[in-house]
Parts: sequence; structure tokens; C-alpha cells
Amino acid sequence: MSLPSSKPKLPVAVEKPTPYTFDLGHLLAEDPNPVTLDRENLEQSLAELARDGAQSLINQFLTTCPLSSTAEGVLLTLPAPSTRLPREKPVPQAKAPTKWERFAAKKGIKPKTREQRRNLAFDEQTGEWQRKWGYKALNKKGEDWPIVEVDMEAEKKRKEGTTIRGDGRRERKERVKRNERLMRKNKGIPK
Repeated sequence: MSLPSSKPKLPVAVEKPTPYTFDLGHLLAEDPNPVTLDRENLEQSLAELARDGAQSLINQFLTTCPLSSTAEGVLLTLPAPSTRLPREKPVPQAKAPTKWERFAAKKGIKPKTREQRRNLAFDEQTGEWQRKWGYKALNKKGEDWPIVEVDMEAEKKRKEGTTIRGDGRRERKERVKRNERLMRKNKGIPK
């Protein structure tokens, strides 16, 4: 059985009349030499040209960049890019702030954080996290208590047909209606 004929090993050093220029941060090797291609063996001459460029880039990496060995393998640290790449489109213009953004900046209003938007609050009495609003929420605390303390002065001023049991719910509903009314007023929507 005969062994297949192996291809001859190509030289590691690439010799060109004008040396390559490199931008290792972008993995770029620029060849300033004129390209001469053999029209009959176009694919082979293009492959040789690409191989020379890749070989010179690898040589440059191995001689100039620091190597470090870790548990994952050998790492090569690339330098910062030196060539500025052009943009496809111009840099976008800054948008003019809206009326609300100008007002918020003037008053020092900042958007709520993720923690402030959460619907959970810590209940000191039970020692558990509970909802701030919604089903069985903290804003409904006291509405289902069996015993309610009565203020006699407030009881005398109470409207006929209302009970102390519905006060919490009534106040909550009034706050919701007031917020909706103010929201419509802010947006300019009539009743």
C-alpha cells in the first residue's frame, strides 16, 4: 500500500517587496503590493494570496501580542484597534426633549426604579412580603376586620346610608376617580 503524496510545506515567513500594514485590533492585514493574478489558475492564485495574508497576520500575532495560558486554553490579548471604520449612515441627531422631559428635568423628577415599581411591600406585622394593590393587598388592610373602632364625631357627620365598614373602599374608589379625572385633564380629554 503506497502512502498518498503529501503537499509540499509552504514557508512560514512571507516575503513581499513592500511589507504588510497591520491593525491587529480588527484582525486586518493590508497588502500595498499590486495584485498579479494568473488568469488560467485564478482560484489557486487567489488562494495563495489569501494564504500569504493570513500567514503574515498570524506571524504578527505570535510575535507582538502577549500570550497567556489558562485552564480554558491559550489566550492571545489583542491590542486596541487603530483603524477607524466608517459608518454606513451619519450619526443621528439628538432628539429635542419633550415638554414632560423639560418639566421633569426642571423639577428634578426621575423615573421610578425597578424596586419602586414592584407590587410587593414588606408587612412588618406578619413579617411577609405582600402586594401593595390588587387581590388581598395592603391598601385594603382593615376592610375585613371584625371589630372597628368608631369615632363618635365622625359618626355624627356621616352621610345617611353609609357605614364605617365601607369607608376604606369608598376612599380608595374616590382616589381612583380623582386620578382618572386628573389624567383626563392632563391629556385634554373632556368628561
